[in-house]
Amino acid sequence: MNIILFGPPGAGKGTQSKYLVKKLNSFQISTGELLRNEIKNNTDIGKKIINDMNDGKFVSDEIVNDLIQEYIFDPIKKNRLIFDGYPRSVSQAKNLNKLIERSNQKIDFIFFLNVKKDVIIKRIENRKVLENRSDDNLNTILKRYDKYMETTKPVLEFYSKNPNFKEIDGNQEIDEITRKIDAFINV
Repeated sequence: MNIILFGPPGAGKGTQSKYLVKKLNSFQISTGELLRNEIKNNTDIGKKIINDMNDGKFVSDEIVNDLIQEYIFDPIKKNRLIFDGYPRSVSQAKNLNKLIERSNQKIDFIFFLNVKKDVIIKRIENRKVLENRSDDNLNTILKRYDKYMETTKPVLEFYSKNPNFKEIDGNQEIDEITRKIDAFINV
């Protein structure tokens, strides 16, 4: 089963992804995590993207698409992918569709975690304390949220026509969001 989880930064995509990975014996593809690892490992990509990420900007579609491709074509991960925060643009969504089709897979569910800005701010401020993430300061949070809303609205429109698209109220407690996802996937 392949699932897309999307929503603004701090919506709980990572939390739900980790749950689904355990429940479905799947693999999480978190573009944020992949990009942070590139920075941590001081790779050429990491050197290119560090300033953009710390400034709350999105990394180019080209870089993100290249990082995603190897996961999609890995035979061990076939039909066992949980996309956490990808795609974030229509270009990425179209790229994902092509890659999924070329690898003879499909997307089973698309979950949009819809969360209000004030809830996101509280969650990310808590996460900063717990996880000590460099991209979790208030100014960066607000930039990322605004940029997310600007770039991802077309993705929401792109996917909302899909019969497997489900919008979930992400303002709720983690367990309630998890129960709603479980009801949809029925596994």
